[in-house]
Amino acid sequence: MARRIPSRYRSYRSLIERGTLKSGDRQRWREWGRTNVEAVATKPVNTQTGSRVKWNRKDLLGLEDLTVEEIELILDTAESFKEVSTRAIKKVPALRGKTIVNLFFEPSTRTRTSFELAAKRLSADVLNVSSSTSSVVKGETLHDTLANIEAMKTDMVVIRHLSSGAPHFLAARCRSSIVNAGDGMHEHPTQGLLDMFTIREKLGRIAGLKVSIIGDIAHSRVARSNIWGLVKMGAHVTVCGPATLLPPDIHKMNVTVASNLREALAGADVVYVLRIQLERQNGKLLPTIREYVRFFGVDKEKMRAAPPTAIIMHPGPINRNVELASDVADGPNSVILEQVTNGLAVRMAVLYLLAGSEVTDETSD
Repeated sequence: MARRIPSRYRSYRSLIERGTLKSGDRQRWREWGRTNVEAVATKPVNTQTGSRVKWNRKDLLGLEDLTVEEIELILDTAESFKEVSTRAIKKVPALRGKTIVNLFFEPSTRTRTSFELAAKRLSADVLNVSSSTSSVVKGETLHDTLANIEAMKTDMVVIRHLSSGAPHFLAARCRSSIVNAGDGMHEHPTQGLLDMFTIREKLGRIAGLKVSIIGDIAHSRVARSNIWGLVKMGAHVTVCGPATLLPPDIHKMNVTVASNLREALAGADVVYVLRIQLERQNGKLLPTIREYVRFFGVDKEKMRAAPPTAIIMHPGPINRNVELASDVADGPNSVILEQVTNGLAVRMAVLYLLAGSEVTDETSD
């Protein structure tokens, strides 16, 4: 149930939105917010219309269809939830009574664990189902699997599937909210969101930054979600990789294609390195891994072409000393583990918003 915000704190919120809070007021707001995270994670104000931006979607299927305001709403809500993980008791009652199912048909460590932990920290009940333990191995269809899960009155399903479009197929046929945790080579929206959250947190903004994405673009759902999101948020995205690992229509995504790694790294604010996804490739697209490392592997020597302040990102898992050298992955400019930390806050925000949690502005003294 939504909590009411006492009238004395409503004025603090308006000051936060204007950016004119005094230090004492900000501290009192933060102290109250520690026990009322639902109220802190409120909808931001659209400064052009003066109205509050609301989340009206049943599902989160990708970033291609989201508006800038919806992306900003998720990122702003995630800021509120990040503080929860710093507490001694890392749990809030925002989704108490809700049931969330993690339905994963591909291997995953970070994403599945992050979604499970996010749901538990919001006090939801969580059920984990993998393809190896489901009736899919007996011939059951994906639709029938979900229909049986929904018959147990679940509220939300987080799904990862090897087939592009699987979450969209289910979203059109089921009552539960669907969260796309990665579908084939199509999209991975929460990875894109947590990457944007990390960039904004580290560099203070997204608009106007040069983000260079290096590696296997053609087979990467992470690359697609990041491109859709970053371009909408005003970033200048450059992609670089072997011609065999670039989609033929990549120019239609409003990105710049660099002819070599040095060109991609020059002036980059963010260097985003992707894993070579051998499991998704049909045929021999690279002569040898050694040749890929020579021309596209990001190491300390090649990073001299980038500004010294450029941050290093990677969605994981890392093939060390293939696409990314260990001394760069573990270096001072790397924010890879911070991406993992921020992923938890972003996924808490996504689950919270999809659950339809609301904050009322009625006075309550």
